[in-house]
Order: sequence, then structure tokens, then C-alpha cells
Amino acid sequence: MQPASDISLLSLLINASFPVQLVMLLLLGISILSWTYIFTKRAAIKRATAQTRRFEDDFWAGGDLSVLQQTIAARRAEHGALARIFDAGMTEFIKARRSNSSPDAMLDGPRRAMRATYQREMDGLESHLNFLASAGSVSPYIGLLGTVWGIMHAFLGLSTMQQATLAAVAPGIAEALIATAIGLFAAIPAVVAYNRYTNDIDRLSIRFDSFIDEFLNILQRQVR
Repeated sequence: MQPASDISLLSLLINASFPVQLVMLLLLGISILSWTYIFTKRAAIKRATAQTRRFEDDFWAGGDLSVLQQTIAARRAEHGALARIFDAGMTEFIKARRSNSSPDAMLDGPRRAMRATYQREMDGLESHLNFLASAGSVSPYIGLLGTVWGIMHAFLGLSTMQQATLAAVAPGIAEALIATAIGLFAAIPAVVAYNRYTNDIDRLSIRFDSFIDEFLNILQRQVR
């Protein structure tokens, strides 16, 4: 253990036992990766929401759906998830109508195509959320492991001393508690971001589901 007079945060990190340092490095890596996903996911959800809003405005403006579909098909990556769902359904509907399919087949094809595209889009939006959930739940336990090991190390060091004092044990306990603090620092933002982004994605999912139902109703009226 380091002398009691030197208990700055940096010295505690440098002089911590190797297992505690390993735990801290692991938590630091988790924290960096979590913040990377937090920022990238925030940008992705914000972009998806804006693209959804723009497409809904274009769709409900009352223009020709075939023209809208051609516009989206030319630049699918720029129009967002909901536009791609519409493009998949409209493409299948046009194919079925050209092949003189039955009314049921003309609706079944677009329904399956939109559901498949919907699932792919939701998988993309939900990517990395599992990591945030895992980081939020596991990081405190990893930090606690480092704390337990550090306290054990501190008390084992006391066994070699003739007289145990608070000044002698304090640095070892302090270095151990840093691991718990880093674990909480990694976990709290991950949990907050996971809950926030899950709610935002659920709201987008509801909008996608509602659009699919409304669009199928429109196609059903055209079939009749």
C-alpha cells in the first residue's frame, strides 16, 4: 500500500493492485463503448424520426403513390425506414396488379413485404441496445468485484503490520471503492440511454405499424 500522505486519485489508480487495475480498465473500456453507442444511437434515432415525419407529410399530401414510390426507390437510403417499408409494399402491389393476381394475393404480397422490411428496419434501430442493457446491469457488479478484491488486499496488507491504524488501511479501501465508482459511472448513463432509446424506438414502431395498417386499407380500396 502507498503511504497515507499520498492518497490522490491518480496515485490510488497507479498503486492499485493488478486485479483492481484490470477491473478498472475493463470498466473504462465498457464506458467508452457505451458512450460511443449512446451518441451514435441518439443520432440514428433523431434521423429516423425526422425522416419518418417527412415521409408522412409526403404520403398524406395526396399525390400519386406510384410517383412517390419511384422517387423513394431511386434513393432508398435517404428516405428513412418508413419510406422503405412503403416502397416494399408498393412494389409488391404493382407486381401483383400487373400479373392480374386475385384481390387477396394483391394484398397478401404487400403485407408480407412490408412486415419483412419492418422487421429489418427495427433490427437496425435496436442494434447495440442489448450492449447498453448489459453494460447497465453488469458494470456495478464488475466494480463491486474490484472493490471486494481491493478490500481483501488492504486487510491482508494489515496482517503484516505490528499496529493497524486508520491511516494505514484508508488508502487500500479508497482504491477499492474507486472500482465501484467507475462501475456506477459506466452503468448509469447506459441504463438511462437504454430506457430513453427503447421508448423512442417503441414510438417509432407504433407509427410504422399504424402506417402499414392504413396503407393496406388504401390498397384494399384500390383493389375493389
